[in-house]
Amino acid sequence: MMTSNVIRPHIFLLLLAAVFCLGGCADVKYTMHMDPEFRNAAPLKTWPQAPDAPRYRYVGQLLGEDNFVSDEANTRNAGMKVLYWLVGLFEEGNNKVTLQRPQTGTVDEQGRVYVTDVSNHAVFVFDQAVGKLLVWEQATEKRRFVTPIGIVLGANGQVLVADAELGEVFRLDQDGKPLGSFGKGLLNRPTGLARDAKRGRVYVSDTHAHDIKVFDDAGQWLETLGGRGEAEGELNFPTHMTFSGDKLYVTDTMNARIQIFDAQGKPQASLGKRGLYYGELNRPKGVTVDANGNIYVVESLYDNLLVFDSQGRFLMPIGGTGQEVGQFYLPSGVWSDSKGRVYVADMFNGRVVIFQYIEGT
Repeated sequence: MMTSNVIRPHIFLLLLAAVFCLGGCADVKYTMHMDPEFRNAAPLKTWPQAPDAPRYRYVGQLLGEDNFVSDEANTRNAGMKVLYWLVGLFEEGNNKVTLQRPQTGTVDEQGRVYVTDVSNHAVFVFDQAVGKLLVWEQATEKRRFVTPIGIVLGANGQVLVADAELGEVFRLDQDGKPLGSFGKGLLNRPTGLARDAKRGRVYVSDTHAHDIKVFDDAGQWLETLGGRGEAEGELNFPTHMTFSGDKLYVTDTMNARIQIFDAQGKPQASLGKRGLYYGELNRPKGVTVDANGNIYVVESLYDNLLVFDSQGRFLMPIGGTGQEVGQFYLPSGVWSDSKGRVYVADMFNGRVVIFQYIEGT
């Protein structure tokens, strides 16, 4: 006796209608969880370890689709599983939208977290307020992102994205709609972005040109900072940046230091030196400054997040190589928000890890 896995069209339609009845016709609402594995139910993970007073605690991690849970997940998923089993459309668990190689990110006033991902060639937007994950793939109406790295909030609610391969900085609106670009023909390989909102200046680290190109909010080139070298104000493959407290912090990656410039572009100081001990740098990547003036530097070679005070004095490390909470594998960018949270793009673990600064420590 021969058997067949082909379902007759009228039976398929009946099954499909049944699944829709199970799932309901109303729009499904989703809730975003910072920790999709619900480890917040376990004892809080904090740094440094006792007996020292804790300064940071683990909040969660951003992975992608797994951060969003449907309010009707049990009913709808049950119906969909029946359909998958009956008609064999595809195996459950495939085609999930997830971060793969996150680079860096930023957070807007509404709490939306933007993350660039070079492997997905896209910008991921984690919108907790409305329970949505958005994926922006278009640099322009006709071109997709290739290697999006730097990202910063621009003027008038715009989002600016530096694509290293395309050699431009692209403007997007709050819905991800392309609005134009700047830097074409002038930028070699743009990576990091920073913005001085007070003066309307956008800083772009041009890694292969070993300099920082400065534009106004309209995209007009104003000046260039740096040039290849090891002296004060010179750069050697600069990557990530941040602007805070009228100062520009630049990761001078191959010089193993963070260079600090004033708002006029004059070098003021440097942070870090090459070495093998905690607090020393070898391959610094991300850099950010929180509302308390603490400076955070990603040391990618040893998979650490290093914390310094506002005077550049080393305070503590978080990290080590691995996949567990508080460990990293080739981390890249770091950024902070107004709530005292610190976000680390844990690149080869395909996630963004979130820590909370504990006030009063």
